[in-house]
Amino acid sequence: MLIDPCQDLSGQEVVQSMVNMGGFMEELIEIGRSFVQAMRERRGLGSVDEMYAENAQSIEAVVPPVRQFRVSKGREAIKGKREDWLASHEIQELEVDGPYVHPPNRFGVRFRAEVIQKATGERMTLREIAVYSVAEGKIVLEEFFMLPN
Repeated sequence: MLIDPCQDLSGQEVVQSMVNMGGFMEELIEIGRSFVQAMRERRGLGSVDEMYAENAQSIEAVVPPVRQFRVSKGREAIKGKREDWLASHEIQELEVDGPYVHPPNRFGVRFRAEVIQKATGERMTLREIAVYSVAEGKIVLEEFFMLPN
C-alpha cells in the first residue's frame, strides 16, 4: 500500500487508513529492525540479496568519490556500490540508530561512522540519514542524506 504524498486525506479517511495499516506497520517494523541489526553486525553487503527487491534503487546525496554516478539501479548494482565503498574504506567505528518508521512503507536510519580512506590514510567521520521504501516485504528504494561539513 503506497500513499501519494500529494493526496488530500482528511477526516475519516485518515483514521480509516491508520486502522488498516496494522499489519503493514508490524511488517515495516520487522523489516526495519532486521535491516538495522544487519548493519550493526556489518552484514550490510550480505543482506542485499535477502532484503532488497531485484529492481531496487539506491540514490546517494552526492556522487561518491569511488563512483561516477549517484543512482544505482538493481540489486547487483547496489551490491557493487557497497563492494566499491568497502574496498576503499576501513570502518573503525559504526553507529546505526533506528529504525524510525513512517507508515505505511518507509523507515529511516541514522548512521555515524569513523572510517579510514585506504588510499590516503585519512580518517573521517561520516554522518548520514537514509530513508528506505518497502514494497511487498522488500526494500525498493534507499535515499541517503548527508550532513555537510
